[in-house]
Amino acid sequence: MILQLLVEARSMQRIQLRVFLTSRPEIPIRYRFNQIPDSEHQDFVLHSISPSIIDHDISVFLEYNLRLIGQERSLDAGEEVIGNLVQIASGLFIWAATACRFIREGKRFAAKRLDIILQGSGSAVTVPEKHLDEIYTTVLEHSIAPEYTNEEKGELYRMLRHILGSLAILFSPLSAYSLSKLLKEDINQTLEDLHSILDIPKDQNCSLRLHHPSFRDFLLNNDRCKNPNLWVDEKHAHQALADSCIQLMSASLKQDICGLNTPGVLVSDVESSRIQRSLSSEVQYACLYWIQHLHKSGAQLRDDDQVHDFLQEHLLHWLEALGWMQKVSEGVYAIVSLESITTTCSCPQLAEFVYDAKRFVLYNRAAIEQAPLQTYCSALIFAPLMSKVREQFKDYIPQWVQRLPKVENNWNALLQTLEGHSYYVRVVAFSPDSKLLASASNDRTVRLWDPTTGAALQTLKGHSSGVDAIIFSPDGKQLASASSDQTVRLWDPTTGAALQTLKGYLSGRYAIAFSPDGKLLVSVLFKGIIKLWNTVTGASLQLPGDCPSCINAIAFSPDGKLLASASDDQTIRLWDPTTGAALQTLKGHSSGTGAIIFSPNGKLLALASRDRTIMLWNPITGVALQTLKGRLETVRAIAFSPDNKKLVSVSSDKTIRLWDTATGAMLQTLKISLGGVWAIAFSPDGKQLALVSLDNTVRLWDTAAIGPMLQTLECHSEEISAITFSPDGKQLASTSWDNTVRLWDPAKGAALKMINGHGYVSAMAFSPDSKKLASASNRTVILWDVATGAALHILKGHSDWVRAVAFSPDSKQLASASKDGIVTLRDAATGAALQTLEGHPGHFSFAIAFSPDSKKLALASEKTIRLWDLTRGITLQTFEGNWHFTAVAVSPDGKLLASASTDGTAKLWDAGSGAVLQTLKVGAVVQTLSFSNDGTFLQTNRGPLYHTFHSDSTAVSQPNLPQSLFIKDQWVSWGMENILWLPFEYRPSHVAVHGSIIALGYPSGRVTFMEFAF
Repeated sequence: MILQLLVEARSMQRIQLRVFLTSRPEIPIRYRFNQIPDSEHQDFVLHSISPSIIDHDISVFLEYNLRLIGQERSLDAGEEVIGNLVQIASGLFIWAATACRFIREGKRFAAKRLDIILQGSGSAVTVPEKHLDEIYTTVLEHSIAPEYTNEEKGELYRMLRHILGSLAILFSPLSAYSLSKLLKEDINQTLEDLHSILDIPKDQNCSLRLHHPSFRDFLLNNDRCKNPNLWVDEKHAHQALADSCIQLMSASLKQDICGLNTPGVLVSDVESSRIQRSLSSEVQYACLYWIQHLHKSGAQLRDDDQVHDFLQEHLLHWLEALGWMQKVSEGVYAIVSLESITTTCSCPQLAEFVYDAKRFVLYNRAAIEQAPLQTYCSALIFAPLMSKVREQFKDYIPQWVQRLPKVENNWNALLQTLEGHSYYVRVVAFSPDSKLLASASNDRTVRLWDPTTGAALQTLKGHSSGVDAIIFSPDGKQLASASSDQTVRLWDPTTGAALQTLKGYLSGRYAIAFSPDGKLLVSVLFKGIIKLWNTVTGASLQLPGDCPSCINAIAFSPDGKLLASASDDQTIRLWDPTTGAALQTLKGHSSGTGAIIFSPNGKLLALASRDRTIMLWNPITGVALQTLKGRLETVRAIAFSPDNKKLVSVSSDKTIRLWDTATGAMLQTLKISLGGVWAIAFSPDGKQLALVSLDNTVRLWDTAAIGPMLQTLECHSEEISAITFSPDGKQLASTSWDNTVRLWDPAKGAALKMINGHGYVSAMAFSPDSKKLASASNRTVILWDVATGAALHILKGHSDWVRAVAFSPDSKQLASASKDGIVTLRDAATGAALQTLEGHPGHFSFAIAFSPDSKKLALASEKTIRLWDLTRGITLQTFEGNWHFTAVAVSPDGKLLASASTDGTAKLWDAGSGAVLQTLKVGAVVQTLSFSNDGTFLQTNRGPLYHTFHSDSTAVSQPNLPQSLFIKDQWVSWGMENILWLPFEYRPSHVAVHGSIIALGYPSGRVTFMEFAF
């Protein structure tokens, strides 16, 4: 009625009115205002005003009223109290007014009532909210018109509970449009009467929000929501929302949801708008939170239920979507949560599938995050044969992979490999709560990781040299790093902020340790001096004890009463860290000492020595308890299990050993293929073991799954040193540090024969007719009959290592180059020496190649290439590079020279002038090189390289170049397009390509083949 009069008052000419009106946004109010032109009224929606302005006004209101109450009842409400009350009010004046009234009515108990509100506990807290509850009840009941039938009212109440219950328990806000799609309900009419309690934007794509968090508490608490038609059962609401999420994902998710049709496309190369169009807000919400809703519902899962069916049908689609959303880590947490649910339910098949899904996504996290469509390619292709996920989705494996690589049968202990450091990692440490993992590298950085998901969280920069030691404080609030820049830095691991820089750290041993109370940090200085630092003030104290030798390691006992140091004089010294007094000196090793650690219970002290033993001591009595032996090489790192029962050691012989600390017995020996493991660490919860090695990575192992890591596949026993296809492509030869050559049938992937008879093979080459194989070992070259494996000739004469061999194109000559600077040409049939050329004495020769007419010879030695005229025995040209050359080739007409080098490039040179004509960026090191018969491309061990410069100066446009397979460090590509991601463990140290077949050689000694339908 008032608004109607105001509308009519616009017609008055003599009197001009300005009216200030406040109201809830009820339908009649909003309707009448819509009848007034915008030019004649101005709206202020409280919840559209900046929260800071509202909070300021509520603060003024509270300060004024509490000051009045304070004058009456000696109540002291300072700035902090006002601030806390403002935060609780969450923008509602009605709450602030009710709270003030509640406090005032307490009279002599006013201060107590204020404390009750601030503490947020006790039944009395409902008193200031009682008025809010009445308002909520009134608004909700009035939204149901009395003229509806009882049946209609029942349906409206159901819709109200469904919509408001969902809105109250959402983990992230949704717009009215998205919520409607998720719930499959037309929510607009239901929400029309609820503007008083909900923030409902005019724009249907803006998020719905509760005006006050107390509405959620009201709706879900039947002690506050007295009307049973309005009360929402929280568990039932979560179950309903979980069901809605699953149904929406089942209807929406599919393979290649963005319609890209490019298996190797990166997330970073796709426009975010395309991803948003393909994955709507409600679908993204469902993908992120369906398992959280399921967990909150307390559901009892069963085999072949809705959850099981969804995973068996859409697991890969879900993971792909998470990849596009850049939320794979959240997906890992979701699967871990789902796994915890299955452990409490009777669902053995579902539990097995969920466990396998967890291993699947952990191992492939990096690929899915960067290239989500690799979920159907790399992730499936390299999963173990017995993987439940691989078996379920095997039909998704792309048809363009005709022959799959040989993989393990089952998941092993390796959970994931963390990549990110640009140089080798020196040490690793878990936070006390196992929620963070820190790694320190020679790349001058410390990286923080989430060990559950493998996600990189932060990179700490500040050191000017390699970081050699890191340790968390016992409370996890600080991280200390020691560097060869002679500083120790203290960091906040939560924010990554640098807290302090402690200078005067001059040791070359990089040993640091926190005291158990976190107040002291100990570091080693030069000449065996130990220094204690106050972590708060940075003040330092030098221990007065004298240690005559370099200290290699230090450790505090768990109770902080002992400090142990290990030094080069073959002793352990025990110190009182409070007084600095030397308490005991323990002797027993016959060589310098290395790592030293206390067991978690403080009853054992373990020391690893360069005498290849580990000794266990009683640190209280100083008695040697056990000496752990077992054909050890140098022990690089040791760690106790959290239960004190096991000790793990890593040796330079590529083994990990587990020991029983009570008996000293060796429990297990694990042969690993890592080049060099430098450090290990158990997570404090005992669930993971972290290892760092020289390949710039951190590997996380599942301690419950630790078992034999040996490959069950046919392979060499040591690291592969070279692989090469025969020219006809019918055989592949591989050499290894195990001093053998193996011949393989690439068509079947089977080993044909093993050739013994020499030491380490430094070079090998097939003859052009594929009938002979030349292998170089030390100072000799052996010619083998490929068909029989028999040695035809043993060729001697070099005075130093032979590093390169090559047959002439007509198979009549064999050239060998040695570090003695001599290139020897021999008759390939008889082995007789034909010619000797002098190259670069003392330089390693890495590659040698004949010209197609056999009249020229190119030799690559370190950073120099020489081209000889064999007829006259003279040097025609010398080519100088900035990087070491790895391969060389001469074009069919002899006018071009091609080279490859360690910087990942290939170059074309003018053979006459020595000028560089073209540089090709390969992105990986090429180990073999030759020109095609027509000279249009370079055949490498990684695949063809097409160049645009020909001897006749004609140019070929890049788009018209034929497509072919090519192997990069992380990818198999087809032409210019990446098609298959190679997981870290499947990135070969040596590769060879012949047509559609690729051969991959690994540090483990394994050789595997893949064939493509291209």
